[in-house]
Amino acid sequence: MPQERSAYVASIDSFLSADPNAILGDLAKSQAGDLTPAQRDAWLCQIGILKRALEGIVAGTVLFEFLIPRMGKRADNVLLIGGLVIVIEFKVGAETYDRAAKNQAIDYALDLKNFHAGSHDLPIVPILVATEAPAQQMLIEEPSDGVYSVTLANANTLGDVIQVVVAANHCAEFDHGAWLIASYHPTPTIVEASQVLYRGHGVADITRFEAGADNLGATTDAIQAIIERTRAEGTKAICFVTGVPGAGKTLAGLNLVSHQRRRENNKEEHAVFLSGNGPLVNVLREALARDEVTQAKLKGKACTKRDALREASTFIQNIHHFRDECLKDFNPPVERVVIFDEAQRAWDLKQTSSFMKKKRGQLDFNQSEPSFLISVMDRHTTWAVVVCLVGNGQEINTGEAGLEEWLVALRDRFPAWQIYMPNRAIAAGFLPNFNLDELEARLTYEPSLHLSVSLRSFRAERLSDGMAALLSGHADTAREELTAIQSHFPILITRSVEEAKRWIRSRARGTERTGLLASSGARRLMPLGITMDVQIDPCMWFLNDADDVRSSFYLEDAASEFDVQGLELDWALIVWDGDLIYQPGGEWRFRAFNGTKWQEIHSPAARRYRLNAYRVLLTRAR
Repeated sequence: MPQERSAYVASIDSFLSADPNAILGDLAKSQAGDLTPAQRDAWLCQIGILKRALEGIVAGTVLFEFLIPRMGKRADNVLLIGGLVIVIEFKVGAETYDRAAKNQAIDYALDLKNFHAGSHDLPIVPILVATEAPAQQMLIEEPSDGVYSVTLANANTLGDVIQVVVAANHCAEFDHGAWLIASYHPTPTIVEASQVLYRGHGVADITRFEAGADNLGATTDAIQAIIERTRAEGTKAICFVTGVPGAGKTLAGLNLVSHQRRRENNKEEHAVFLSGNGPLVNVLREALARDEVTQAKLKGKACTKRDALREASTFIQNIHHFRDECLKDFNPPVERVVIFDEAQRAWDLKQTSSFMKKKRGQLDFNQSEPSFLISVMDRHTTWAVVVCLVGNGQEINTGEAGLEEWLVALRDRFPAWQIYMPNRAIAAGFLPNFNLDELEARLTYEPSLHLSVSLRSFRAERLSDGMAALLSGHADTAREELTAIQSHFPILITRSVEEAKRWIRSRARGTERTGLLASSGARRLMPLGITMDVQIDPCMWFLNDADDVRSSFYLEDAASEFDVQGLELDWALIVWDGDLIYQPGGEWRFRAFNGTKWQEIHSPAARRYRLNAYRVLLTRAR
């Protein structure tokens, strides 16, 4: 195992004979910043308890402060004994077994099972040690997926608990050395990833042992080199970043902004991540603010939620708010680098002009959204860089223009801008009606601007492919793809919403997030107690815990494709209505509910949006 994955690693025999102060010294070296007296005392208490608990067990390995990259946290201890992986979460001084602490222990175990190659086929036992809590009766029930329910112990009973779980396990002993160096392939949610990046870490800290880290790092380095060159030359440039499904284009954008944010020696290089996905922006900013407050408390610093939200808003902004501010203020924006997420969804001339006339009183507005956004950055008298993150097949709104609208604006209105794209073949796939030869000498092909490695798990890739086949009417292909993941990614169909809720609640563990989803066109679910006319608060729905009725955990308020695009759930309950009906022969019937009855949808664009809506819903589950 790379040394940085754990602050201390030793055989149980060596641990038992080691001086506690020597162990403490090794742990202190891993501490970021000064070691507080509280942390020192907690570690010494933990060392003493473990020494007593492991007496009589000589074969095995002890790890302290084991890194869980996806969560940005460290498990207090991991024990490798016989055929078991035991994950221990200590709460020194705690007199109760707190539910949040139980979830934390389970989450660590699930993370190892899902993302650590050496743990995929091993039984994993999470243990919560509340040192001053009452002793609990031990109930060891082996689950089907190899991750046990959390076992509870205090300072005096931990040794007995370890003895019982070791005796109850009959798996063959595994190679502890191989486990220590096994690859770790975390797939963080975009919320988890944004929090880690915002704390000042690089993308390698959340995809540390994943091939995609090199891919994302190469893309960031390529864009950074373009920024440096553009700044030095006093020119302007635009970069288009593409990628395979699940490659992490949004993560690449957040990584670039966080990289710029860390460059304290270049104060003029203000950068911002812009997205037209309102729920995504709000959820990420709220998540960053909450985490900032939490991190400040852990460090003994003062930080208000208002201040944290204000700071997060300089990191991630709604593209429409950015646009509206620039309509009122004709000065150059403070940002020199802007990253547009889902740039293919920017509005065309017709949609932008109509919106500006009706909603903003701009009666003579005659620019597409890409054209106006480039013009805003063109106000700088010296250098500026625009980075467009471009996806394909994700349009769910009228007037979303695709990549061509950006290139038309660059060709017709901004002849001085330098253009960077991944390569001609990839770019051409997004451009059915545009000739790249029209951009001539100012177009440079940079291969690193294409993210070629998917960060999705094997199961998530098969899910995406299977749902794409399903919606394309290719039943045989869909069956093949979805059957391949069924044992680890169960997909069930039922006519009973209540049965579905019971099943999902029985499967979700720890802080795994569940949620109820339905299409925005689902208008006849009211008999089931589901109404799509009620607007959810995405921040509360995605971030609040299971005690809050407004959270997704309650499976009461349904989120639509507009609420969840770009975000994820661990377990999704999708209620399918009559707005999209499969017909024999592989054809779909598209309907909208108006007045008192369903009416057929004939518009090709509206049909495409409806299919894409279900594509979004069917691929939200992790």
